[in-house]
Amino acid sequence: MPDEDTIRSALSSVPYPGFSRDIVSFGIVKGVATEGSKVTVRLALQTKDPAIPSAIHRSVTEVLESLEGVSEVDLDFDIQDPPSGPSQAGSDLTGIPGVKKVIAVASGKGGVGKSTVSANLAAALSRLPGSPKVGVCDCDLYGPSISLMFGTDDRPMATPENEIIPIEKDGLKLMSMGFLLEDTSPVIVRGPLATRYIQQFLRQVAWGQLDYLVLDLPPGTGDIQLTIVQTASLDGAVIVTTPQEVALIDARKASSMFAKVNVPVLAIIENMSYFQCPSDGQKYNIFGEGGGEAEANRLNVPLLGKIPIDIATREAGDGGKPIVLSGDEQNPVKSAFEEVAKALANTLDG
Repeated sequence: MPDEDTIRSALSSVPYPGFSRDIVSFGIVKGVATEGSKVTVRLALQTKDPAIPSAIHRSVTEVLESLEGVSEVDLDFDIQDPPSGPSQAGSDLTGIPGVKKVIAVASGKGGVGKSTVSANLAAALSRLPGSPKVGVCDCDLYGPSISLMFGTDDRPMATPENEIIPIEKDGLKLMSMGFLLEDTSPVIVRGPLATRYIQQFLRQVAWGQLDYLVLDLPPGTGDIQLTIVQTASLDGAVIVTTPQEVALIDARKASSMFAKVNVPVLAIIENMSYFQCPSDGQKYNIFGEGGGEAEANRLNVPLLGKIPIDIATREAGDGGKPIVLSGDEQNPVKSAFEEVAKALANTLDG
């Protein structure tokens, strides 16, 4: 008969449905007991989706029955509805001290302009009436870009309590792995260390009093995203996509991930929606048309913005000054982000 360590090791091969992280590290397994050739496992999770416990039941039973000496498997599930408000998969979460609203900006794939959206959305939120205090946490450890987009390579200092002091630029508080590295230095870390960095960015940064903290997530639905939903209570997520189907397929995966951990998807933002020729004003739908609107309708969430491809926006990002902070009041991208920020704030604060 296998011992408890062997059983837990076997259970660590069972992924939580929709994620790469296993049910042991996810905190689903609450106890293991053996009696003769019988194994009893206690599992607890919060979900409204009946498919999740069913999938876990099948996978756990299959894994344990394959162990030598096990002839009977008994699974004791404690399934609860998620609490009202923003709370995620099976964890008792608290907000980040001093931060009123935490917004995740996500995409299913890279190359859709998610960091551009994060930077400009944060800047636009800070320019709303009352001048809300806003922070940006760059959660993409392997491809950090917030430091470039805000044009600073300052190094963070620490408080006497050993908290990281975020970099302040243009009235925003910023934290990124880009502030901790040389320009050409790669981040070579595996899952556990990446998880530790993200937890430090969220819990050991002296964010102070913020009205909004924008989390610029890496693309995909991997360990970093799962760590975030386990570490901090999110008020919602914004999904960034382009109109083309290959981006929409991955955007659906990101939306499904948040649904599984009970984080509301607040809106879709369609980036690179079209190109408007400066010479004649003609619009060209380079990546297709209508994809973001169709996905928003499918999820029953608003399409908050259709952001055009714009040379000035690209130049502003490369130059370290998001287009929202530029002096060009006629720029359509700037206007679009200002409308997005206004609508998002109304959704969160309404």
